[in-house]
Amino acid sequence: MSNNQFDLADRIAVVTGGGGVLGSSISKSLLEAGVKVVILDIRQEALDAKIADLKDAGEVIGLVCNVLDRDSLKNVRQQILDKWGRIDILVNAAGGNMPGATLTEEQTVFDMKFEDFNKVNDLNLNGTVYPSIVFGEAMARQGKGSIINISSMATYSAITRVPGYSVAKTGVNIFTQWMAMEMAIQFDEKIRVNAIAPGFFIGDQNRAVLINPDGSYTERSKKVIARTPMKRFGDITELNGIVQFLCSDSASFITGTIIPVDGGFSAFSGV
Repeated sequence: MSNNQFDLADRIAVVTGGGGVLGSSISKSLLEAGVKVVILDIRQEALDAKIADLKDAGEVIGLVCNVLDRDSLKNVRQQILDKWGRIDILVNAAGGNMPGATLTEEQTVFDMKFEDFNKVNDLNLNGTVYPSIVFGEAMARQGKGSIINISSMATYSAITRVPGYSVAKTGVNIFTQWMAMEMAIQFDEKIRVNAIAPGFFIGDQNRAVLINPDGSYTERSKKVIARTPMKRFGDITELNGIVQFLCSDSASFITGTIIPVDGGFSAFSGV
């Protein structure tokens, strides 16, 4: 017997950064739950590749969009409303770190490149704020919706070598709480804003610092595993369950939260 509280069929979701590993994994999960999905990415080639991969999973379209350009976001919003009439879910998966903003083991904080620091801040923080405001406005008009942001373990305590990413994701946390408050108080209690904080997952952006060329773990990986009670890295698909839950009516009284999905990393003192 199905539980209607978990039923997401026919809802309309927008996933920013849908051409990336995280965004495409979440998109596939939502499609398999019966959601109609719009994936956004700044790269047409990435969209084309993901649409080809996802087309058999459900009803999906891809639109080129710059999450740091509000006019671009508004144009996409109108296209979605013209096609489906509503936007029920927003997942802000656009973001990530970049090599120039990650200090090497030989560098100190005084070697940080401010240009890359600013780029990482802009992409992760404003790349979450702008879509939330633009698509959140559509949710406010219809009186219902769920926004999910992506936080990080780098916001719970200081993680070496990633200053820009840490600062940006910490900003995402307080923005999540602020946006949740504003949407609930000023508009409708049925518009919710939450964030998930992934633990350590091996992906394209962090592979070089976690995996040696021979496939063995780096010293940094060994430190991560030592602080993770489950003694392993996560699989990207292990984020999908919490995303579906937060999108569903079962989470109707949950807003303003930052939920770790980390194998216990954030809870463990190391002792």
